[in-house]
Amino acid sequence: MTDTRRRVKVYTLNEDRQWDDRGTGHVSSGYVERLKGTSLLVRAESDGSLLLESKINPNTAYQKQQVQGKDPSVDITQDVVDESEEERFDDMSSPGLELPPCELNRLEDLAELVASSLPSPLRREKLALAVENEGYIRKLLELFRVCEDLENREGLHHLYEIMKGIFLLNRTALFEVMFSDECIMDVIGCLEFDPALPQPRRHREFLTKTARFKEVIPISDPELRQKIHQTYRVQYIQDMVLPTPSVFEENMLSTLHSFIFFNKVEIVGMLQDDEKFLTDLFAQLTDEATDDDKRHELVNFLKEFCAFSQTLQPQNRDAFFKTLSNMGILPALEVILGMDDVQVRGAATDIFSYLVEYNPSMVREFVMQESQQNDDDILLINLIIEHMICDTDPELGGAVQLMGLLRTLVDPENMLATANKTEKTEFLSFFYKHCMHVLSAPLLANTTEEKPSKDDFQTSQLLALILELLTFCVEHHTYHIKNYIINKDILRRVLVLTASRHAFLALCALRFMRRIIGLKDEFYNRYIMRNFLFEPVIKAFLNNGSRYNLMNSAIIEMFEYVRVEDVKSLTAHIIENYWKALEDVDYVQTFKGLKLRYEQQRERQDNPKLDSMRSILRNHRFRRDARTLEDEEEMWFNADEDDLEDGEAVVPPSDKMKSEEDLMEPISKFMERKKLKDSEEKEVLGKTSLSGRQNPSFKLSFSGSTKTSLSSPPSSASLNPGSPGSPGSPGSPGSGARSSPSTTTVTTKGGLVGLVDYPDDDDDEEEEEEEDGESKEDPLPPSKKSKLSS
Repeated sequence: MTDTRRRVKVYTLNEDRQWDDRGTGHVSSGYVERLKGTSLLVRAESDGSLLLESKINPNTAYQKQQVQGKDPSVDITQDVVDESEEERFDDMSSPGLELPPCELNRLEDLAELVASSLPSPLRREKLALAVENEGYIRKLLELFRVCEDLENREGLHHLYEIMKGIFLLNRTALFEVMFSDECIMDVIGCLEFDPALPQPRRHREFLTKTARFKEVIPISDPELRQKIHQTYRVQYIQDMVLPTPSVFEENMLSTLHSFIFFNKVEIVGMLQDDEKFLTDLFAQLTDEATDDDKRHELVNFLKEFCAFSQTLQPQNRDAFFKTLSNMGILPALEVILGMDDVQVRGAATDIFSYLVEYNPSMVREFVMQESQQNDDDILLINLIIEHMICDTDPELGGAVQLMGLLRTLVDPENMLATANKTEKTEFLSFFYKHCMHVLSAPLLANTTEEKPSKDDFQTSQLLALILELLTFCVEHHTYHIKNYIINKDILRRVLVLTASRHAFLALCALRFMRRIIGLKDEFYNRYIMRNFLFEPVIKAFLNNGSRYNLMNSAIIEMFEYVRVEDVKSLTAHIIENYWKALEDVDYVQTFKGLKLRYEQQRERQDNPKLDSMRSILRNHRFRRDARTLEDEEEMWFNADEDDLEDGEAVVPPSDKMKSEEDLMEPISKFMERKKLKDSEEKEVLGKTSLSGRQNPSFKLSFSGSTKTSLSSPPSSASLNPGSPGSPGSPGSPGSGARSSPSTTTVTTKGGLVGLVDYPDDDDDEEEEEEEDGESKEDPLPPSKKSKLSS
């Protein structure tokens, strides 16, 4: 016999930390009774004596030690031969693998041979061929029966290792023999005697006495019956009998997984082709005379049948569900879901989930058709909603599953649109007419007062699920949900839940309102303002106090969104009705920012032409980039002083410059009517403030239609700091404003820049100044500055 066990050299580390050569031997693994576990064994090549015996610790990570340098027992230098090359040489040199005789006294040799062949793919292949060609499995099973009769525990332990190794050979031809009717129970018997366990398992006893096969509908095809038995037993071997595979062994069982997979495909196909079987199945399911136990078995069978279908290829799965649909699976489920048996309803829900995940359009079409014949109370989709509401599980596991199915059914993303009809329009109209009142019933019943009437954990969980679905509808349904919310006053009811003692429910209510506000729909906004629906939100905010938590952040984020997005109607509503409650909140600037927005809106309303003026000025505002600034600066420094004194424009004129009359008319009219009130609100050009009692006189002059200067003559109003009555004097109302030179000149390339500086435009102007390279302190020398101002 060709010895295929792994040949190794053994070294031990002595006290001087030097390696001593113990000799050459063959390594194997096996169960050692003395060590109470699987151990590594190395026997000498010369006489078979034991060189090494070490128990394998399953919690220790082992790795292959690489050979370095040379063999210390050899005087000459030798090249290191890679182990994989040595294996390939051995495999090529030996044409086949000779198995030892299948006898009791050779079981240990066979177990070592199998264990040593598994690490090498080529040796594994040769071992599989040898076992297959010599009919070795049947011989081993005969030895198993002998060992079991003789109670030969050592032989049974070797047979366990051998049979486990044959599974890891991963060969379909061997599985066909092992899983045949005459062999499979003996194979399971071999796997009962795990040497790592003190007592053998009783798998065969469970399969023959405890687990019983029931034909809920008689199966006339013997091949189908045999295939079902085989699949159940092989699945049991995979799940219960075989030990959990290690990382290295996991891929070695891929053929076993495939064997089970294709068996299930065959079973589904054979059942699908048996029309009599399916007809009887659905007839008994819907028959009122069927007793509860029988119906429970039928539903469980149908559930397992649908689970098997998940292994089918897409085209086969399509045919499978079409067959079930033609057989009337949805009407049958409707009958089953109306029963009182909780287990039967649970199985029916699982079946319904398979149908919804596969083809939601098929389910939608069915429920719309049945609405023409049945009352709302017995519609399939309303039964699903009722089961979600009435889930008795404290954690609402079933309700969560059903809510996911409803969400799939009302999701417009998976709805079809054809030339003749739109599924989205038809189904949503049906859903809001026949089903939405059932879904929202718990919400409406629990929010009749200022606080939730029932505030226990399970009720709060259910309401949170309903709110999650309603929020999804707000995001995806627009028209239908808008009408429903406004007509049924749903938002007001939802905001009652902000007073719940369960924070997660209050946050769900806030999220619902936040989604509505996020749509920026004026229909929603008018509804919110008309019913003062910010009031419960502000109450929740104030009741939360100074606590920095999710409630606080969620409410502030809602108001911040209104401010940032400048939702004018809501901004005015909030400030006019709730400002006194919010004005002391200063740890964020959200509410003060809302007040500023509101004041800006009022200012525009008081001055109708303010917006038009701002648009005129901004339309002519020219934002220069860095390259333009550099070019203009270079042109300015290179220009002759005489040119500058002559007032010639350095910056090229704009082709789009308006005429003086066109530009002066709206500005003059506006400036004549404007009454200056406050220093911060009435800054002209360089933030120069005028008293509210003054009537400023402005002079507009143009130079070559390119250079615009806006200056106030000294005779009309002195702008020098410290002069009597001037804004910069200590006694004037505008003494806090910044001073400016008596004459201010603005030069533009494409038009006017900031002729009038409004207080609500400060941020824009500061940004303009930074981008235009302007600063409060003029960096130019006095000579240049005076010439520019002249």
